[in-house]
Amino acid sequence: MTEQVLVVGSGIAGMCTSLALARKGFAVTMLERDSAPPEGDADKAFFEWSRRGASQFRHPHAFLGLMCSLLQENYPDLLQAFYAAGARRVDFKDMLSPELSQQYQPQPGDEKLFVLLCRRATIETVLRRFVSSFPGVRMLNEVHIDGLITEARNGQLVARGVKVRKDCVERFGEVITADVVVDASGRTTKFPRWLAQTGVQVNEENEDAEIVYYTRHYKLKPGVTEPPRGGKDRSAGDLGYIKFGVFPGDNGNFALIVCVHTSETQIREAIKDGDTFDAICRSIPGLLPWVAKDVSEPTTGSFGIGDIRAVWRHFVRDGKPLVHNFFAVGDASVRTNPLYGRGCSTSILHAHLLADVLAAEVDPGKRALAFNERTETELRPIYTASLREDKNGIRRAIASREGKPVDEAKGAVRKWLELAFGDALAAAVRYNMHVMRGMMRTFNLIEKPGAFLKDRKTQFIVLLYMLRGRSRNAASRVVRGPTREDTLGLIAGERGV
Repeated sequence: MTEQVLVVGSGIAGMCTSLALARKGFAVTMLERDSAPPEGDADKAFFEWSRRGASQFRHPHAFLGLMCSLLQENYPDLLQAFYAAGARRVDFKDMLSPELSQQYQPQPGDEKLFVLLCRRATIETVLRRFVSSFPGVRMLNEVHIDGLITEARNGQLVARGVKVRKDCVERFGEVITADVVVDASGRTTKFPRWLAQTGVQVNEENEDAEIVYYTRHYKLKPGVTEPPRGGKDRSAGDLGYIKFGVFPGDNGNFALIVCVHTSETQIREAIKDGDTFDAICRSIPGLLPWVAKDVSEPTTGSFGIGDIRAVWRHFVRDGKPLVHNFFAVGDASVRTNPLYGRGCSTSILHAHLLADVLAAEVDPGKRALAFNERTETELRPIYTASLREDKNGIRRAIASREGKPVDEAKGAVRKWLELAFGDALAAAVRYNMHVMRGMMRTFNLIEKPGAFLKDRKTQFIVLLYMLRGRSRNAASRVVRGPTREDTLGLIAGERGV
């Protein structure tokens, strides 16, 4: 008999899970608290679709090589639908520095090193319509859930379905049951709280990234093309007190992000104003070509998102599953800082891991253990790397606030060697094709984070660059931009202080 699976949430993780399960022959019912996307084009979805259930919906997203290659291998028709909606493909050869672009020769594996440039509203709209039309998938919108239904079997807690909130009972009944329940409800999931009400405590690792993330969207003016990338002034970087980046989208749209440490209250308050947001971005050389007044115009105000954390929830304890027939995927299970753009890719990977496990194993306990093991194997290295980057960012931000050089944020003992290595690696990435290709495989999650640094040839090349001396390499790592004092002065000027 076909197993019935409830997938709670229709964000990226929920839709990818439903697609992967349906492809394996499961009957899937998706439950979504929000309404369906409006009919119309990409702009209508972006500006009019109310997605209260996805707080990061209008913040920029990166669809890295891992996600794109999984789509290409498994759902080529879906990938074509993204292109038809305006999503753009950027291949590895298009990401190369000017110094490397002329020497590029394709190699096996390069076909996986591409990204999609697209707003999440466009991606979600296309993906939702594709998934809804997929055989074996049923989608129920505007379903508000009030709890998890469980029962005890032979001393083991087993998930049986969900309770429906009173205002939705008339349409959907009091309960919706299934053989398997999947939590894809994202960063604000309520399932750990509902499990706690049954006496089951879900332990979690939870680390604050100590940043607030601000976004503003823009559209290129008629007849204007995107500024070239790859020059000396980067369109993404870390100035210590500020992290910034450009996220090109579909149909001439793009977004700028500015991230600041939670202690930077003056900058945080000022950057909420759109004019001040623009002034700060125009003071950064790598962003100025995008937000010059004759290049683009804003389409939204400046808006932020906080509570940026690295979270890992444990659903197995002492080798035993906490609950049978219940699984959590995506941000409901493993969450990383969205600054690194890994969330969508890890979500689709997690979805396919779950589908593979459920298709290969029927015993509930073995399923839970197998999924937990594969999650640890595939996602733990990505989580660990993201957490390490968060802690480095916090150190740099605090050093900048205290008036210390951000390069000294790690202390004196390892400072020189680490900085020399970082300078040499940055130079090698810019000027050496082998190192650049390895770095892009890591960046796109085709390999585990940092795996390319274990390659002997890469190690030898970076060592040669170190022998050149830091002064020759440093320019490849340094990001030009205003100091913290410059930015505080600019804010004072904008306010007429």
